Amino acid sequence: MTKLIAIPTRDGMVDDHFGHCAYYSIVTLDEQNQVVKQERLDSPEGCGCKSNIASVMQEMGITLMLAGNMGTGAYNKLSAHGITVVRGCHGTIEDVLQAYLNGELKDSLEACNHHDCNNHEEKPVYVMPTLGK
Repeated sequence: MTKLIAIPTRDGMVDDHFGHCAYYSIVTLDEQNQVVKQERLDSPEGCGCKSNIASVMQEMGITLMLAGNMGTGAYNKLSAHGITVVRGCHGTIEDVLQAYLNGELKDSLEACNHHDCNNHEEKPVYVMPTLGK
């Protein structure tokens, strides 16, 4: 069974705020956790929690998001659509994906409490709870 992962992206890096990313990198993993496809999903204008991006991702079959950070509303909306969110990711798409594949990512458990949040770039996190790979 394949797994689809969404990564909020800006300039090849994990964007520090989900709702302000330029686009989403969508990565497809095969049964052996090998990357078989990477594509781009354009981000809707404005705030992520007020868009339909969670339902679009759910329809695509995305079950995991590796994100910088986001507000509680966005986190809850994604979770309600069956998408597990790991917050606190920082770095290039390739490095964060490799950290996930190595089992090194962990949700930071932090949420932005305002929309113009720019204070997360100093808090990289690289260890993740078991997601039933």
